[in-house]
Amino acid sequence: MTAHPPPLSAARIELQDAVEFIWHEADLLDARDYESWLRLWTDAGRYVIPVERDVVDYAGALNIAYDDGALREARVKRLRSGLSISAMAAARTVRTLSRFVRVRDEPGVLEVRCAQHIAEQKREHARVLAADVTYRIVRAGDRLALDLKVIQLIDSDEAQHGIGYLL
Repeated sequence: MTAHPPPLSAARIELQDAVEFIWHEADLLDARDYESWLRLWTDAGRYVIPVERDVVDYAGALNIAYDDGALREARVKRLRSGLSISAMAAARTVRTLSRFVRVRDEPGVLEVRCAQHIAEQKREHARVLAADVTYRIVRAGDRLALDLKVIQLIDSDEAQHGIGYLL
């Protein structure tokens, strides 16, 4: 009897594959390639920036962002239109991601937490935002897809000063 490999949807996602996926996502965001970024997501995926750290129930908490697919698309449309105050004179960003830790691992699903620093340059002013970011990456057919991204800023008050890009 010959053993068959598990279906792709059930195959384990390797940490290195997830890290490369996360780096690719960061590169798309720094390049402001929002259309490609939107294609990384599952239909039901959530983009979340909670106000308070260590929140578990994002739906029941106050969030800076709690976006499903339609809201992600609307956010990208506002960023692209230039009509959003925070998107005028768009910031240049460079992201650094490190300290990748496997949080949850099951067939076809991998949650990874990492540290993120974003250096931003806008209107001759620079600032750095730091966050712990959790990604839930899933197998979607023959590709990896983003099903959840939670950005826990170390200082969520910084977001109140306007962030004209996706974290």
